[in-house]
Amino acid sequence: MYQNLEIFRTAISLAQHAGTRQAVISQNIANADTPDYLARQVGGFASFANQTGGVQKATRAGHLNGNISPATPEISVKEGVSDSLNGNGVSVEMEMVKAVEAKRNHDQALAVYKSSLNILRASLGRG
Repeated sequence: MYQNLEIFRTAISLAQHAGTRQAVISQNIANADTPDYLARQVGGFASFANQTGGVQKATRAGHLNGNISPATPEISVKEGVSDSLNGNGVSVEMEMVKAVEAKRNHDQALAVYKSSLNILRASLGRG
């Protein structure tokens, strides 16, 4: 019954995706004045979840049936027209909106994980 708890995997994947997205957003903001810097963006959570779902992962090469390369969200360069004179493609305002969305996704993942853990503890009689 407790061997395959997909809700925990989904919550962890969402938290990892949101953390990676927050890191990319902070790099974009840090390079907002760098000439010819093109903003980077993280691919959607759906493609990341499909990449990580149901696959065993190995932390060492000696592990059986494991994939040694951990799944990471896809990071790409955002193509677009730059309004800046120096060719910079970062909009600080848009990056701030994205940062708020990434924080909400991370908070949501932690809330789902915590609630699921409380339900599991209650079902085991330890909550």
